[in-house]
Amino acid sequence: MNPGIFGKLFKPSLKPHIVESPPPPLIIRGPGMEYREYDEKPYFIVASVEMGNTTTKCILTGVNLETGMCHVINKTVSMSRDVRPPAPGEEIFGKTLDGTELTRESVTDLVRDTLIKCHHDAKLDIKKDLDFVVRSTGVVAAMDSPDQVGDFVIALANGCLAAGVPPKKMTPPMSKMNQAEKLQPFSFADRVNFSGAVAGVVPPQGTTGVEMVANEMEGELAMAGIKEGAKWTPVDFRNPCISIDFGTTLDGRITSPVDPKSTDPFAKTIGNFCGLAGAIPDAIVKGTGLVDEKTGTALDVFGEKSRLSGVIGSRRTSDVVRSYVDLCHENISIEQVPKDRKRYGMVPVYAEVAMESGVTLIGVDAGINGSNLVKLEEIGKEILEKYSLPVLNEVIDRVCSKMALRMIDVAQKHDLIFPETSIGFTGRAAISGKKPEYILQGIIDRKIFKNPGDHVVFVDDGLARGAALMGRCMNSLGKPDKPIGGIRGGKCIMSRRIAIGR
Repeated sequence: MNPGIFGKLFKPSLKPHIVESPPPPLIIRGPGMEYREYDEKPYFIVASVEMGNTTTKCILTGVNLETGMCHVINKTVSMSRDVRPPAPGEEIFGKTLDGTELTRESVTDLVRDTLIKCHHDAKLDIKKDLDFVVRSTGVVAAMDSPDQVGDFVIALANGCLAAGVPPKKMTPPMSKMNQAEKLQPFSFADRVNFSGAVAGVVPPQGTTGVEMVANEMEGELAMAGIKEGAKWTPVDFRNPCISIDFGTTLDGRITSPVDPKSTDPFAKTIGNFCGLAGAIPDAIVKGTGLVDEKTGTALDVFGEKSRLSGVIGSRRTSDVVRSYVDLCHENISIEQVPKDRKRYGMVPVYAEVAMESGVTLIGVDAGINGSNLVKLEEIGKEILEKYSLPVLNEVIDRVCSKMALRMIDVAQKHDLIFPETSIGFTGRAAISGKKPEYILQGIIDRKIFKNPGDHVVFVDDGLARGAALMGRCMNSLGKPDKPIGGIRGGKCIMSRRIAIGR
């Protein structure tokens, strides 16, 4: 058999790098004698507490400080719509995108219960085993301005305290001597100071000192998490890079190149993402009647796992899918957020501040603040009535992929993509189904990079991984031989950070 003939006929397509890290290894000392590695080796255990519009999660990650690799220890996920109703006398201070009302007390209770259950299932003690907690939220739709996120984060912190988390495990240590004994051999806290930069990136700050977008912290965590996740792949995901988090709402960052000879080793944030992401496929599914018309999500029907496969059905089916994808995108706007907008895709923004600060704010919306979501529901209804669930699934995968590629196009239009740029995705609406395959193919078709496979990565649980990395940055737990900060192909920036401190 001549392999050359088959190589020409069936040329394998480039497969995307999809990171789904294995659990922490076990130490085996004989039959029936298994021990968890993180019980015996130095692990930095971080709890990421995330309350989003769709799910509320507590994800426990453990970083092996000897290897620098991050493992997911346990994950507890609940639906944010299942938060208890407001009790008499409680003040409603926020809503999810589907309208679920939230109070500080109800958020506190949900976070507390999720945190306790996650540790209980993992057989870990919150007070003894947990090293750090990072809180974040994507529930920004009902807020009037980015400033109000602070109130929500306080409610998350109260939930952590109610679960028994010591306050010192939510703030950076004052010195190396204040750190746990197991961490001190791996800490550089006596040589470098935490400057606010996470994974070698300085957060954006407007001329007025305010955040430009309400979910800024989620964008920071997503960038850090993709940087960490990429360590499981051949992709060198260091600056400059683009991170895109396709949760229910959209967040992410674009970072600048860094002169390797500069005394300042940190990249600047030159772009931000905001608006709707998973809310768009959610709307398409809501119209089908397969899920609750108010609180249902695409997650309920299709799950969040990625799958690589061939094309669906016949040529006619492909044409049908293509026509519905185009119809959906007629109702989706992707652009630099106009400076007069105070909210884009329901997310509060300071677009004018972003422009004045030289930060390109790229937004995704359906109409004006979701006004076209109802049209997407009607399209979803029509697809299921005329065709089938697999066709609906394919349309959603293609719609989300095209959203990602349109965002890349906008970034390219504004000269935010460089030859050494890496692009990373996380979030259910980017890494589930066949979306990674379609997104990668779109980037290949655009001929942005000479070797696209070396520049694109998809990472699960980006926010949790980002929380682990943020905790490491705050505690100065670096790994100079496996750097995450710095530039693509470059050396560790530790020496330059030490020089700045001096």
